[in-house]
Amino acid sequence: MKAHGRCNLACRYCYLYEGPDASWRARPARAGDAVLDRTASRIAEHARAHALPAVALVLHGGEPLLAGAGRLAAFTGLVRERVPAACQVQASVQTNATLLDARRIDTLARHGLRVGVSLDGGLPAHNALRVDHAGRPSWAAAERGVRLLARRAPAAYAGVLTVVDPRTDPVEVYESLLALEPPALDLLLPHGNWTAPPPGLSPGDPDTAGPRTAGPDTAPGRPRPTPYGDWLCAVFDRWFDAGRREVRVRLFEECLGLLLGFPGATESLGLDPLNSVVVETDGSIEQVDSVKSAYDGAAATGLDVFRHSFDEALRHPAIAARQAGAAALAPACLACPLVTVCGGGHYAHRYRAGAGFGHPSVYCADLERLIRHTAARLAAAAVGSGT
Repeated sequence: MKAHGRCNLACRYCYLYEGPDASWRARPARAGDAVLDRTASRIAEHARAHALPAVALVLHGGEPLLAGAGRLAAFTGLVRERVPAACQVQASVQTNATLLDARRIDTLARHGLRVGVSLDGGLPAHNALRVDHAGRPSWAAAERGVRLLARRAPAAYAGVLTVVDPRTDPVEVYESLLALEPPALDLLLPHGNWTAPPPGLSPGDPDTAGPRTAGPDTAPGRPRPTPYGDWLCAVFDRWFDAGRREVRVRLFEECLGLLLGFPGATESLGLDPLNSVVVETDGSIEQVDSVKSAYDGAAATGLDVFRHSFDEALRHPAIAARQAGAAALAPACLACPLVTVCGGGHYAHRYRAGAGFGHPSVYCADLERLIRHTAARLAAAAVGSGT
């Protein structure tokens, strides 16, 4: 739920406000009462129709705290009132932490909302691109907010989300984030694709892409560079070798689980369908925001909560395509032995202008690097333990 469609920061790399999609400009800054009321009813309708035991409600933005902590709590309460008694509403807020203070933290915690924080690392230098609209650094306020959250309401602290930057020292970033005492870390690859590749990767040709081979910088017999995979492997080794579970790292745990044959639970790996939609501040029902990194209007469906149910949204061709699993993958992906773990990578990372999303991920080689490294470490640990 887009509680607020604007942000108090102007991060230099933001795919939402600095990327190709400009739909946010024409929408109201804050979701109005009618939108929130109708969305709560639609969630309850969907939960009832499918006898759902639980619903994950993420209050997002922009910066959702611009809408007010009390308003977020009230909307969450409205959803909980309307869903069937047997349906649990797992509510969370994703914030940049700069607006977190004692009053807001207490309000969110009291109403059962968990708080996830977005940071680029645990040091000022890591967050140099996270500035406000006047160009001033946000780190001091963000650090103050996240440390107050960890101290004042640890049970409400969901964790930290960080976008991988291969120019940083991976172990330094990981250990600096550990110092913020998060219960979980989410390490995400920056949104890029074959037309607009992420920093450090050449676009190459997705039609010839395969593990360790994509990109014009690849001579015969020379594997493609994997800066993101290398970065993640370095963090994995530091995490795996700690001797104890210092923190949950969703990407690593997901990769290990998929290698062991467990079902997936993230859109970054695996073949399990993504069951998520976004309600915008004007009530529009859209695909998840990451798709907006592809082109202007990429997430649009033409649906809204006033006229359409979430079942209608699930039948929309673009959303259905994201639930097709292996049927939506490129031939190179289907032929790859890692497909059940990789799952073709993040949907948004498969895009090429004029040709759609039917390609391997632009991170194909990086994902192979991480998955094979993880598998090797897992196998060595099994041998070492005698299992």
